Amino acid sequence: MQTAMNPLAITLEQNPTSIAAAAPGLSLNSGQDAGNTPFASLFTDAVGQVNQLEDQAHTAVSGLMTGSGVDVHQAMIATQKASMAFELALSVRNKAVQAYQQVIGMQF
Repeated sequence: MQTAMNPLAITLEQNPTSIAAAAPGLSLNSGQDAGNTPFASLFTDAVGQVNQLEDQAHTAVSGLMTGSGVDVHQAMIATQKASMAFELALSVRNKAVQAYQQVIGMQF
């Protein structure tokens, strides 16, 4: 039995810079600017993006309920995006807390 291949993965194997075309907004700086950006600002930006997605979901659901031209599938997609973003942020927070607790528990 053959497993299905992801066409994006095949494209990236052939041309790694093609990810910019496949995922706009994603940077390929290979960590060059990662040292210049503090973790706190990255985390603040991520929380802001989660909040923005939740606001969009709230607007879509409100538009659906009031009948202002929002389709059901648009509202469902917006709520799922917000839900997934929140769960990802929660997982990152839990891993950060776990790592912090492990560092605190170390004996030197």
